Amino acid sequence: MANSLQTLPNASRLGFRHQFSGADSALESAFGSVSFPSQLLAPSLKSVKYTKKMKPVMAGNIPDHMSVDISLSPRVNSVKPSKTVAITDQATALVQAGVPVIRLAAGEPDFDTPAPITEAGINAIRDGYTRYTPNAGTLEVRQAICHKLKEENGISYTPDQILVSNGAKQSILQAVVAVCSPGDEVIIPAPFWVSYPEMARLADATPVILPTRIEDNFLLDPKLLESKITEKSRLLILCSPSNPTGSVYPKELLEKIAEIVAKHPRLLVLSDEIYEHIIYAPATHTSFASLPGMWERTLTVNGFSKAFAMTGWRLGYLAGPKHFVSACGKIQSQSTSGASSISQKAAVAALGMGYAGGEAVATMVKAFGERRDYLVKSFGELAGVKISEPQGAFYLFLDFSSYYGAEVEGFGVINNSESLCRYLLEKGQVALVPGDAFGDDSCIRISYAESLSVLQAAVERIKEALEAARPVVPV
Repeated sequence: MANSLQTLPNASRLGFRHQFSGADSALESAFGSVSFPSQLLAPSLKSVKYTKKMKPVMAGNIPDHMSVDISLSPRVNSVKPSKTVAITDQATALVQAGVPVIRLAAGEPDFDTPAPITEAGINAIRDGYTRYTPNAGTLEVRQAICHKLKEENGISYTPDQILVSNGAKQSILQAVVAVCSPGDEVIIPAPFWVSYPEMARLADATPVILPTRIEDNFLLDPKLLESKITEKSRLLILCSPSNPTGSVYPKELLEKIAEIVAKHPRLLVLSDEIYEHIIYAPATHTSFASLPGMWERTLTVNGFSKAFAMTGWRLGYLAGPKHFVSACGKIQSQSTSGASSISQKAAVAALGMGYAGGEAVATMVKAFGERRDYLVKSFGELAGVKISEPQGAFYLFLDFSSYYGAEVEGFGVINNSESLCRYLLEKGQVALVPGDAFGDDSCIRISYAESLSVLQAAVERIKEALEAARPVVPV
């Protein structure tokens, strides 16, 4: 089927969609938050009928005389689905159906987990290390985390100030829920990771979005921060290196932010440092908690998914004052309880590979840097594209707004980041994430956590597709 699709025009290739049903759930999830064409839906989805509240009920399952209350809580209704997850699931479904889509939407390294880590996990299974662990994590892994934070980040903790969770995402959510009260404000610089505002809403808090500019490398202006702090401000979320921009906050800028934070006793800082080891010289990483007076009010989140290519192992951690960490532990004890015992053994091995992950991580970072350089050069050749060269992580956040307003035959008008990504998926068969998911509709995010050959093919497809959609705004 894949071979036959290769020979069809783009519109015909997309006609395959009515032929498969195995990807229905992924597609339905994607369509719930992204307005892709209706012909993507498989026939089984067409048997769904909708109530006045637009909630699916399969025809024939409920007697006509019976009605069921399918309402959801206001808290859940306030939360938007993750577009990165939706688009990634949709792209995966297309690939499984035989469409040769290049997937550059997910933030997942393409490398295998380093051998010392996988061997530790395998040995844990063979040795029968497969039972529950303490809720906060094993003492062994928490001690290893404490040693890492002291040696690499210059911040000191004891094991009872560490909480190991099922991924850094859980660590962040628990922290937000633990410290925020209804009506509190969570300050989030944009562009932001898609989940930060939704986590604030789950805590009944209000996300306050502070825009940044591509001309400033998407770094927060301290004066803007100071002007937006109120008596309701409870939490400032910083992510460096940044998802989605790859920006790295220099120490001098963090010090200015710390001076402002210090004036407000109620304001805490959540420092998301999951990409700290994926950084390109001369940029360097500074942990916010290491700055004078910031340890007491900083919740540091990190994990193993990105630097160690351990996304499927699901392991992250929170470090902070015991009072806050214990509160997060209380939430975890009543939800997931402790993280995987096997993953914790693997994490100990990861932290034993040397400073900043040793040679294995350095090799991956070198490859990411080469890919970044290639993409920056390639997109720099495109008219109308604005670039902020990333200093860390593995994302490019490119301003394509000069193409908005272009009308393409057979597609229609490209009027925002979502329609541009939809066009590039249909015309070029490349899956990207629209910038509006990250709070900046002028941009799209490209993950270069893929091989150089795949990225080269993606660039060619994107350039070819954009030939029919030349910039509307003069450049």
